[in-house]
Amino acid sequence: MFQYIIRRIAIAIPVLFGVTIFNFLIINLAPGNPVDMFINPNMSEADINARKEALGLNDPLWEQYASWMGNLLQGDFGYSFSTYEPVLNNIADRIGPTILLMGSALIIAYLIAIPIGILSATKQYSFTDYFATTFSFFGISIPNFFLGLGAIYIFAILLPIFPTGGMNTLGSSGGILDTLRHLILPAFVLGTAIAGSMVRYVRSSMLEVLGQDYLRTARAKGLHEFVVNNKHALRNALIPIITIIGLEIPLLIGGAVITEQIFQWPGLGQLTIQSIGSRDYPTLMALNFLAAITVLFSNLFTDIMYSVVDPRIKYN
Repeated sequence: MFQYIIRRIAIAIPVLFGVTIFNFLIINLAPGNPVDMFINPNMSEADINARKEALGLNDPLWEQYASWMGNLLQGDFGYSFSTYEPVLNNIADRIGPTILLMGSALIIAYLIAIPIGILSATKQYSFTDYFATTFSFFGISIPNFFLGLGAIYIFAILLPIFPTGGMNTLGSSGGILDTLRHLILPAFVLGTAIAGSMVRYVRSSMLEVLGQDYLRTARAKGLHEFVVNNKHALRNALIPIITIIGLEIPLLIGGAVITEQIFQWPGLGQLTIQSIGSRDYPTLMALNFLAAITVLFSNLFTDIMYSVVDPRIKYN
């Protein structure tokens, strides 16, 4: 197992290097530049060029990339073009709320998808199955921004149960309960989108397992149907479900960008939108780099979890 993990990390290094090149080129070849955001009628062409020179934007792209990569290898993400603060500090201030939102959404998604998927498989072609299928299509089809706006209109305006946005009530001392009230709507919106597709995977995986001979043997021994389905069948159906974790992480990151903007959640997603608007290249490149690392290590974690769930899987 240890050798397998080392090999996977060694393979991830050149992949990550390629991601940094693609990331740098896409951001720097986009129309416009950060200086455009600071131009005013009183600025001369010399002032504009001086500002570009100060930011290093007049250097060839390969020199800019080499400088950025050299700093990155030393743990330096540079300084924000919009706030002039270290990028690492801006990310450190925002990463906590994003982890809280994404973790809560993933937990909600599994708490919704696994029971519904199991019921849908065990009661195939029943009303429960059709309801689960409808819910799945509902979660897959409705975009996050539309679902978020609908949730705000219903549960924050028509029925003022939850706040419309933010992480804490303005003017209050905050606290865990206040944060939870602000977390519920964005977490459910993000979690519902993930649960929609996950229900289909759980149902399909369970249906493949339910017809196996060892389950018929378990029933013949007199085991209760709940034990057969949720202990013997579910564990063997978890392999495809665990695979979905690695596939859902990129969708979770992308969904968090939209959800955080709608609910004004002060996380990395909102920082991404702000950085795009201000053409803050160092912050955008750092955020994309962290997203790539998250995806690579989530896939590695998924592979490791295979052997935990199914001891028959061995890595040589």
